Amino acid sequence: MNASIHYITILPELILSVVGIIIMLADPFFDAPAGRSRKPLGWVAFFGTLAALASCFYQAALSDGSYSFFHMIRMDAFSVFFHVVVISVSALAVLSSLDYLETQGIKSGEYYALILFATVGMGLLSSAMELVMLFIALEISSISTYILAGYRRRFAASSESSLKYFLLGSFATAFFLYGIALIYGATGTTNISLIAQALHVHGHVSALVYLALVLMFVGMGFKVAAAPFHVWTPDVYEGAPAPVVALMSTGPKAAAFALLLRVLFGAFGSIAAWWLPLIWITAALSMTIGNLGALLQNNVKRMLAYSSIAHAGYILVAVAARRPEGIAAVLFYSASYAAMNVGAFAVASHFASRGEKYVSIDDYAGLGRRSPVLAATLTVFMLSLIGIPLTGGFFAKFYVFTSALASNLVWLTVIGLVNSAIAAYYYLRLIVVMYMKEGDDSVEIVPVPVAVATSLLLAAGLTIYLGVAPGSVLAYAGRAAHDLLRF
Repeated sequence: MNASIHYITILPELILSVVGIIIMLADPFFDAPAGRSRKPLGWVAFFGTLAALASCFYQAALSDGSYSFFHMIRMDAFSVFFHVVVISVSALAVLSSLDYLETQGIKSGEYYALILFATVGMGLLSSAMELVMLFIALEISSISTYILAGYRRRFAASSESSLKYFLLGSFATAFFLYGIALIYGATGTTNISLIAQALHVHGHVSALVYLALVLMFVGMGFKVAAAPFHVWTPDVYEGAPAPVVALMSTGPKAAAFALLLRVLFGAFGSIAAWWLPLIWITAALSMTIGNLGALLQNNVKRMLAYSSIAHAGYILVAVAARRPEGIAAVLFYSASYAAMNVGAFAVASHFASRGEKYVSIDDYAGLGRRSPVLAATLTVFMLSLIGIPLTGGFFAKFYVFTSALASNLVWLTVIGLVNSAIAAYYYLRLIVVMYMKEGDDSVEIVPVPVAVATSLLLAAGLTIYLGVAPGSVLAYAGRAAHDLLRF
């Protein structure tokens, strides 16, 4: 293969890595004079994500299932789709962070570099075809987000958030790595295509393969914040900086679902009947525990954390469908959820003010009168999270439940619909508080800066676009689903 093709398959990662290194090298020059803003470095990171995004569209024009680096990387519609999602999330997270870091008094340029490095890992998770490469990509993404979670060093809650995430994440990674070791022992390879061939050729599947799958599923379940591997989520989301939560609740989750799909349908597709009950139970638990937990929260970040667990359950319903339409639904849901959730956290990030003082639902009382733009955009995101028509969330849930019914997963669909009704209460509660309760004028509302307004408008625009004209995105998701199954 031409050497240039090798580099085209990892072109977004190359761009993000180079820009991240440039930011790290430039950061020390901002130490003098004292107190100099790092915002220019943030703009460099933002334009770096735009360049990486442009390279994804260039890949889309070429994507034909090309392999590179000894079949470790595959460039296809599946990898391009997830690259676009995670890089878009990173771009919006950078925009949301520009004024947030100034408000919080954080003057560290490596913050933006860490976002870019985390995105490199997320991208590789969608294109790697080798389990050891997947592990390396997972660690690149995870280590960066561990650091970002504790970036408000002067606040004990942020340090606690980072420590919990690191310790529990390390345990989950160990499970995943041990599963890789066992599957290598059972099949003699860690290449996803070769594992699939080995399991298909051998009529008898050893117990070692099933044990490897369970251990790997524990690691992947942690990364997507699915129950019962979700216990870290509320505390980490509460303590981490709000723009970081916007990133980690969408980008790594989408990348982890790409990993889950590659492993389940790529390596273990021939024993799908065995892993279906795992997915079924995890989906039902995630939806139920997530929504019931969110009902009890008065902290917006914790509410959205439990909501994130529930949405992982909805996506797993589509995984359980075990059909191309279900895989396409997973991809479309990941894109829709990324747009609406990163937007919701962008609002929470700006509204929280210095020290993230205003994070209670009651603090949002009267926001509709005092800041109509913030209230209107947050309303769009909440309605989309419910699944109201004309928003991306509506079609996302529609495609998920349609694919589940097509696979005769009637009871799982019923559980999902009941949970969607439960979820409407706590999302609507926030809207009611914003528009129908008098607020406390002592709650300071800072005017929305240009960067934050841009990120909100982009997120809201994408949310509405996916709800009004989802055809093109769904068509590409369908192509990506067929590429995943054809390797």
